Amino acid sequence: MKVVIEYYRTRAQDSAHAVVGRETVEVHDLDGAIEMARALAGALDMPQRPDALSIVDMTGLVILSGAFDSFQCPDEEPPT
Repeated sequence: MKVVIEYYRTRAQDSAHAVVGRETVEVHDLDGAIEMARALAGALDMPQRPDALSIVDMTGLVILSGAFDSFQCPDEEPPT
């Protein structure tokens, strides 16, 4: 399935989102999308470190959204 992975920063005072990176990828399932999101977070040249991400299908349905740190493995360094 094709999904769009959006990386964004969230402003604390009003929860506004600023997209800092976006990629469209082909994955088999949600686990593959999460794995791809983690891999791309370290590979993409983004202007700021994202603090959250969303995975959206091609119809615009949000499949998964949340704080970026919740998608990291405990032994992984967050992207810079």
